[in-house]
Amino acid sequence: MAEERLQKIIARSGMCSRRDADRMVAEGRVTVDGRVAEPGATVDAATARIRVDGKPLRAAETPRYLLLYKPREVMTTCDDPEERRTVVDLVRPIIRERVYPVGRLDYHSEGLLILTNDGDLAARVAHPRYGLVREYLVKIRGDLSEAELRKLMAGTTIEGRRVRPRQVRRETRGRASTVTWWRVEVTEGRTHEVRELFFRAGHHVQRLRRTAIGPLRDDSLKPGEFRTISDAELAALRGEAPPRRPQRRRPRAAAGGRSGPGAAAPGRSTRKR
Repeated sequence: MAEERLQKIIARSGMCSRRDADRMVAEGRVTVDGRVAEPGATVDAATARIRVDGKPLRAAETPRYLLLYKPREVMTTCDDPEERRTVVDLVRPIIRERVYPVGRLDYHSEGLLILTNDGDLAARVAHPRYGLVREYLVKIRGDLSEAELRKLMAGTTIEGRRVRPRQVRRETRGRASTVTWWRVEVTEGRTHEVRELFFRAGHHVQRLRRTAIGPLRDDSLKPGEFRTISDAELAALRGEAPPRRPQRRRPRAAAGGRSGPGAAAPGRSTRKR
C-alpha cells in the first residue's frame, strides 16, 4: 500500500477530523514505530505501528455520513467536561461507528449539522477555501434600519479575519411586528459569526437556526432527528455533481430511539416515539 499523510490515516480511523489530527501530531502525541511523528509525515498504514497518546490506532471504520438537526442547548462536541448533552449522544444509541461533528453550531443555536468519520469530507466542508454556503434563519427584536443593514452587510472581524455575509434578506414583513426573521448566507462558518454580525449592527440574536449546508437541506427533520446523507448529496458536497431532487423521506432517528425488535439497523433510523 502506498504511503499517505499521517493525519489522513488518523482521520480515516474515525478518531477525529484531519485538522484535529494535525494538532495531535504537532503536539507530539502521535508515534510511528516507536518514534514521535513529525508534522507532514507520510507512512504506510498497512505496516506502520501508529499510536495516539500511547494507544494503538484503530483500523479504519465504515464511512458514515449523517445529517442531524441539532436542538438548542446541546454541545457540538464528542464529549463535554461539564457533562452536558452532546450531538454524539443523540446518535450513539443507533450508530455504532465513532463519528464527530463537522464545524460548529453553538450551544444556544439549532439546526442542521453533519456528523461523519470521513476526514476528507470533513476538511472539505469545514475549510473556508471551498466557500461552502451555510444558510441561517435569524430572529431579532424589532427590525433592521437601512443603516444597520448596510453595517451588517459590511461585515466584521472575527479571529483576525474579515467576514461578510454573502446574502441577507428579510423573511417577515410588516412594520408593526415586534420581531423579525432574516435569512442569512455565509461562507466562512466561523464560531458565532452570524451572532457577531448582528451584534455589530446593534441587534441581539434571539434565535438562530441553520437551515442549509451547501446542497444539504431538510425541512422535515425535527430537533434531535437525523438521517443518512444520500450518495447524490455526498457527490454534491464533494463538488462532483449537482444535488438531485429530494427523494421521498426515509424514517429518521432521534435521541432515545427504541432498541430491540423493530429498532433501526446501522445506516437506517427510526422516528422518535
